[in-house]
Amino acid sequence: MTEHTFEQTRWSLADLLPATEGPDFDQLLADLEAAVGELEASRDKLSPDIPQESFLRLLALVEKIATLSRRLGYYGGLWFYADTQDQDALAYRGRMEKLLTGVQNRTLFFDLWWKGLDDEAACRLLAVSGDNAYYLESLRDFKPFTLTEAEEKVINLKDVNGVQALLTVYEVITTDFSFKVEIDGEVKELTRDALMVYARDPRSEVRAAIYQELHRVYGEQATVLGQIYQHIARDWASENVSLRSFDSPISVRNLRNDIPDAVADTLLAVCRQNASLFQRWFRLKAGWLGLDKLQRYDIYAPLSSSEKTYPFSEAADMVLDTLNGFSPELADHALRVFAEDHVDSEVRPGKSGGAFCSSPLPGLTPWVLVNYNGKVGDVATLAHELGHAVHAQMAGEH
Repeated sequence: MTEHTFEQTRWSLADLLPATEGPDFDQLLADLEAAVGELEASRDKLSPDIPQESFLRLLALVEKIATLSRRLGYYGGLWFYADTQDQDALAYRGRMEKLLTGVQNRTLFFDLWWKGLDDEAACRLLAVSGDNAYYLESLRDFKPFTLTEAEEKVINLKDVNGVQALLTVYEVITTDFSFKVEIDGEVKELTRDALMVYARDPRSEVRAAIYQELHRVYGEQATVLGQIYQHIARDWASENVSLRSFDSPISVRNLRNDIPDAVADTLLAVCRQNASLFQRWFRLKAGWLGLDKLQRYDIYAPLSSSEKTYPFSEAADMVLDTLNGFSPELADHALRVFAEDHVDSEVRPGKSGGAFCSSPLPGLTPWVLVNYNGKVGDVATLAHELGHAVHAQMAGEH
């Protein structure tokens, strides 16, 4: 491939929304309101014998509402993760959560009607629903666990002002953490991602120091963070097991992933049966490091020392060249993520830690967030997340 120059920058969200105020934004809100109003006006027309043409028109409205909602909602999420301390981002995200929860509650009746249809009526409409068939089938999978319309509305309001709010608070608190550790005689102040680069340092004393600092900082907020975790876990169990009558908390996620509980149970059972292989690896690694037993901070210790780092542009070229060697099509999809400024690779205070790929809508190139520190593991992470972006683009028609 042609060599490119890639800068370590923030991403641009302009392809999702050109702005969060002004005529274009107001028009998008007006289009959303019009689509919701039109769907609401059709409520009395819903019946098991609804004409296929009428059903498809309503389905197109549902898709339009979902598309506009995802543009508005994903913008708020990606803006927030790029800077969790930005008050404008927090304000916009909160505003959109309120707006979109209202949209969800106003259009909830359509989902409930669809789930409530008998199989014969549903099969008649599924036969003409084209690419939307899987979406509609997935909705009906949740029929046994669906509550009344009034109850579902309360849960939606509860979630946006409860669990989702707690998750936002957790992000705001933890991304504001800074860590101070002495390395090579110099006291460094680091973000969590920059700190964890030293988890792979060849010196055990450095690895121990950074884990001690990690646990010290989190430990200072242990009570608050523990309460957040407990309330999120209890809320999940209360809603899904107590109210919706799922067999277990994991059953909810399995159904959303279209995986039977038995498959997940088999996976976990096989992992337990083969735990000795994992334990053997740790014993071997301890021996190679000259240790009797690995400590927590030795898990990622390198078996050989290397100080080599990779500038971001070199890493991006390396990933693209590797993809191109396998398939130029894959490389072209990955290159599009860079070309459209959909990569946020900077390491900076307030930015969400870790890495992810976000694919809001078919037809939109995904957004990739990494915290790039120049290590070989960061190159691998960049390749991993771009792999998700490639997948999303190639699956866009499905």
